[in-house]
Amino acid sequence: EMCIRDRSFFELLEKRAEHTLLCVGLDPRSATAAEAKKECIHIINETHEYAAAYKPNAAFFEVFGDEGWSALRDVIKAVPAGIPVILDAKRGDIAATAQAYATSAFDHLGAGAITVSPYMGVDSLKPFIKNKNHAVFALCKTSNPGSNELQTLPLASGNMLYEHLASLAENKWNENGNVGLVVGATDPIAIQRVRKAAPSLWFLVPGVGAQGGDLVASLKAGLRKDGAGMLINASRGIGAAPCPRTAAKALCEEIQAAREACGGQLLHAALLSSKCVRFGTFKLKSGLISPIYLDLRQLVTHPTVMRLVAKEYATVLNKYKFDRLVGLPYAALPIATAVSLEMNRPLIYPRREAKQYGTKALIEGAYQKGDRVAIIDDLVTTGETKVEAIEKLKAAGLEVVAIVVLIDREMGATEYLGSRGYTFEAVTDLTKLLQQWKKSKAITTEQHSAVSVSYTHLRAHETPEHLVCRLLLEKKKKKIKKKKIIIHKIKNKKRKKKGK
Repeated sequence: EMCIRDRSFFELLEKRAEHTLLCVGLDPRSATAAEAKKECIHIINETHEYAAAYKPNAAFFEVFGDEGWSALRDVIKAVPAGIPVILDAKRGDIAATAQAYATSAFDHLGAGAITVSPYMGVDSLKPFIKNKNHAVFALCKTSNPGSNELQTLPLASGNMLYEHLASLAENKWNENGNVGLVVGATDPIAIQRVRKAAPSLWFLVPGVGAQGGDLVASLKAGLRKDGAGMLINASRGIGAAPCPRTAAKALCEEIQAAREACGGQLLHAALLSSKCVRFGTFKLKSGLISPIYLDLRQLVTHPTVMRLVAKEYATVLNKYKFDRLVGLPYAALPIATAVSLEMNRPLIYPRREAKQYGTKALIEGAYQKGDRVAIIDDLVTTGETKVEAIEKLKAAGLEVVAIVVLIDREMGATEYLGSRGYTFEAVTDLTKLLQQWKKSKAITTEQHSAVSVSYTHLRAHETPEHLVCRLLLEKKKKKIKKKKIIIHKIKNKKRKKKGK
């Protein structure tokens, strides 16, 4: 495994962001350099469990001269390994001067990233980003009231100046993958516009707390498709609190709750960004050609998306009463493990074939006869393969209360499993995903149509048994709808009669 000191700033940040998006600002208001150092190290010791990054403000150390610089270096050194540090210095010069600033920040002070003012263009960034392990956060749309004097100036293109800057950062300046943006939480609409212009970049977001920024609105507007991409900064709200640890924990949990609340809107995008869903020309196991390919095995290399998926499963599963989760081999096993950890529920799984040695178990994991289980799988097409697993579980004396998958391909599984008395539910289905992808312009109208036509064709190849189940269910739905219409007409007649 790569040594921590060899990892880039954003590699460290991505790792920390699996659990937290909180950036703890270090803005000491002490009378001496020694007191400033003591204050900041105390905050670090209290909050490191909840911090995705630390951001010491250089000005509050520079004010003490030589002793201040020494204190700043010691504060950065006190940050635990693996937690990235952003030096808040807002440098804005070019050439040799900017290079001197970069050497000071990265080589002498030991920071991993620095805030910069990009008013002089890419020249003011180059010395800071030539090393891929270092990073910059360029001022884009800041939280101060006076920012609109310049940052919202309209351009001939129809965009505002800050949107143009965000587009430059995304498309021209980020060749080494080490550019981020500073975007204030006081203007969620601006955050949304910046995210549109810079879909992949990390945002450093000040303004939550004393400046009145809306946390939930900011996260909803600015989170990336993978549920990350925003560092929510808090300085005095944590540093001046009676207990910095308690304040950091509370804000971290609030951020995570808001992050999770956006999950339903993010899932469809996260599946695309993690390559779990791809569009093209693919040959299926059946031999048929499909314009879409679903491969949830890719989730194992995307922990943030896996966590999001686990929470979505948990939301569905919470309505059922069960003793154990069952993961179906092989694709669903890592997913089921993530759900097990998320819900703190024990997990078992049936083997594809019995072991010929040891216990010769057909089901791995501890369980008792009579236990109620909820089955987890990744996808469902017709539902036939689920029945084979169910039979193994029933033979072991287990009661199946529900079968839950992430995506229903809508090829008759609901009807097929329902006709056999099994409760089946999916987190989402292909129709909903296609609508969301089309609405967000993640796919074209042509791609949407191609997949819809393809699945109409695939449905035409369903077995007679599945066809009968589906037609019966559709007939039942039509009867219910017809009955509702009749009841509605009778009620209307009664109202008219009563009115006369």
